[in-house]
Amino acid sequence: MINQLTKEAIELLKNLISKQSFSGEENETALLIMQWFSSHNIKFESNKHNVWAKNKYFDTSKKTILLNSHHDTVKPNKNYTKNPLNPEVTDGKLYGLGSNDAGGSLVSLLATFTYYYERDDLSYNFVIVASAEEENSGSNGLNSMLSIIPEIDFAIIGEPTLMNLAIAEKGLLVLDCEAKGTSGHAAHGIGDNAIYNAIEDIHWVQNFNFPKVSETLGKVKMTVTQIEAGHQHNVIPANCNYVVDVRVTDMYSNKEVLEIIQSNVKSKVTARSLRLNSSSIPKNHPIVEAGIKLGRETYGSPTLSDQAVLSCPSLKLGPGQSLRSHTADEFIYLYEIEEGIDLYIKILNEIV
Repeated sequence: MINQLTKEAIELLKNLISKQSFSGEENETALLIMQWFSSHNIKFESNKHNVWAKNKYFDTSKKTILLNSHHDTVKPNKNYTKNPLNPEVTDGKLYGLGSNDAGGSLVSLLATFTYYYERDDLSYNFVIVASAEEENSGSNGLNSMLSIIPEIDFAIIGEPTLMNLAIAEKGLLVLDCEAKGTSGHAAHGIGDNAIYNAIEDIHWVQNFNFPKVSETLGKVKMTVTQIEAGHQHNVIPANCNYVVDVRVTDMYSNKEVLEIIQSNVKSKVTARSLRLNSSSIPKNHPIVEAGIKLGRETYGSPTLSDQAVLSCPSLKLGPGQSLRSHTADEFIYLYEIEEGIDLYIKILNEIV
């Protein structure tokens, strides 16, 4: 059964690659996922390009595992030498947009869910969500499904990790900052230069170290990524706007980090969102221990995923390599999908 599911999963991935599925435009890939469920006699539901299902013998007295990955993609960058929507296999590599991020994980989880779907002796329930709008952290993605699907006790989020166990993930704060001053003529030097005021705060951002350091994720990292001020060479600017990208560890909530920054700078600091928090799962959680038993390594992930919208413990785990994501001529090895399905099932067999 596993061999057949693996073959079907690879064919599904090829079909997914051939359909444009930029964030918010996932209708064609959603239809392919629905066809997968229908062909395996699995009852499913859909909502705003999110497709989901629960195991046949779902029992409300049991805890529930969420299996999740996304079927949207970023837009291909200009350095592609291959057609990003043409699934091409060369030397064991399946090329195509979304093959690695996160099509390989998605089809592997679909195969895994299908493997368990008709089992009536499971210790856990399964819910699977093939979600939309992950790449742009959109409002119609996994976060929109949390009030629809059953309550989740822990989750496996399918993203490329080389099937190692990402037991923590950094959260994200994007801060819009405004340093103020008063305008004046540059020749006279009269005025309060907003650029200079911004530099003082930027210097603090560059040099401040948050005192609590995560065992798995290290330090909170702040980076100034954009700045804009002035409209004329001889006018001292009254406003200077800049953007700070903050990668938050599991030692702080986004709100805590925002408050610390606001209390230390003079600029007005506004967070675009507070919902993309860091996430983690204890190293002694049964699913993590099962993976370690099978020789998988644990680590902390610097990249953001749909884990950020979950409040339950979550593990990032999937075939493929994160460094290939969003690159030109993106690919995944076929053996990685085979290994992914095999390891998902072996890990889950330890606990279900």
